[in-house]
Amino acid sequence: MSSAASRQFASARFREERTVDWLELEQRILEIERGRARTLSDEDLLELPVLYRAALSSLSVARETSLDADLVAYLEALCARAYFVLYGVQPPLRRRIAAFFLSGWPLAMRSIARETLIAVLMMALGAVAAYCLVASDPSWYHSIVPEGLAGGRGPQSSAAELRQGLYDGGGSGLLGAFATYLFTHNSQISLMCFALGFAFGVPTLLLLVYNGCILGAFMAVFASKGLALPLSAWLAIHGTTELFAIAIAGAAGIRIGMALAFPGKLSRTAATAKAGRTAALAMIGVVLMLAVAGVLEGVGRQVITSDVIRVAIGGTALLGWLAYFYLIPVRGEALDG
Repeated sequence: MSSAASRQFASARFREERTVDWLELEQRILEIERGRARTLSDEDLLELPVLYRAALSSLSVARETSLDADLVAYLEALCARAYFVLYGVQPPLRRRIAAFFLSGWPLAMRSIARETLIAVLMMALGAVAAYCLVASDPSWYHSIVPEGLAGGRGPQSSAAELRQGLYDGGGSGLLGAFATYLFTHNSQISLMCFALGFAFGVPTLLLLVYNGCILGAFMAVFASKGLALPLSAWLAIHGTTELFAIAIAGAAGIRIGMALAFPGKLSRTAATAKAGRTAALAMIGVVLMLAVAGVLEGVGRQVITSDVIRVAIGGTALLGWLAYFYLIPVRGEALDG
């Protein structure tokens, strides 16, 4: 066999062994270039770097063994296209930030809407249960509410003492320390609800119920002194955002826990990774919501003492979040089901 025939035979065999991988890579690159990346599964996207490295290896072999020029040119073009798809220039930071607020965050929230509803119901269940317990037996209060969070308030406090805490205007009274502790506590609960989701969501559900219990215990004490409405107004101005953020963090943890427990057709690793991407977007939003809640809490404590205005601000904030997450049209599709 002549050297030319030998090279032709080697080239044909080389193509036959690797053509399937090249065509797979080319097809996936073509879908991405046409703006249809969402049609690719997570497995397809995760396999892209593997196919790219295999194509690079094929190109190296083709060059070293002097295979036909057409094959080398094809592989060079394919590898170049794959490189720009995988490692191309990222959009400017402002565009990525805009994409997060215009589509990424709302889509993540819509994707975990079911889990968010479950989280809200768990907190409501805890609040109702604790309210009933403390209302029937005030000694339950100290078993539910941590001493630091109680801030000296409890069933033994008079109505005047409790009222003073709600309307001290952010001075040197106990309200400032209590509000700071409350914000820190809720921030920690949010992070723990998310972080403990890997344990099939069970610790997350328990934390949500417990957080609701604390709220219900407080409400029972203030209600027994005729201060249910003032407490609700004080909590509303920042609590609507803060408690919603906790529910979202819980929903993110539940999503990860459910992906671990019930991966469906995907592998457990792939299902968890898929859920994790959605949960991560939601948690970035939780951090922002907690920051907003901190600002609202400061305004409510230091500036606004009118119950009506406090409720109006809190209600407007809640309606704003709901409209932004679930009502305003968003381009794209839910991140995962």
